[in-house]
Amino acid sequence: MRQCLIYDSHEKDARLIGVEYMISEKIFSTLPDDEKKLWHTHNYEVKSGMLVMPQPSISPIPTPAWNTVEDAEMKEITKLYGKTYHLWQVDRDSNVPLGEPQLMGSYTKEDQVPPELKKELEDRDKALGVSTAEKKERRQGIKKSDTGKDPSVDIAWKRS
Repeated sequence: MRQCLIYDSHEKDARLIGVEYMISEKIFSTLPDDEKKLWHTHNYEVKSGMLVMPQPSISPIPTPAWNTVEDAEMKEITKLYGKTYHLWQVDRDSNVPLGEPQLMGSYTKEDQVPPELKKELEDRDKALGVSTAEKKERRQGIKKSDTGKDPSVDIAWKRS
């Protein structure tokens, strides 16, 4: 199991806004159906280039080597299920985290991505010196995993 902390930026004073747990297919398969509905896949996040592992600004690793490491890591992430809770809804413009934690999902295909997120990705790319489009192109060789085969996973996109 992996445990990921989610911040609202890459700056030193960033706010911790969420947490994501990632588990393997083996663990996921043991969960009751009601629990499986809380989990999402990562195939689209990885293959679209949206999910990145930013290279530290001061890194002894050359960029081509970093890309190889990142791609290997992304290949592994496609095999994991995620359960994400946001603790701070930053769009509420509050100085403290208000309300209950919110279960979050992940986009599973291109037509779900709102236009405003595409602008945010452009801003993120510029700030981090990365390219979503370049990563998408590079990751086409990553095989889509079978994590989406269970009918309970990615349930947010299956509700009518």
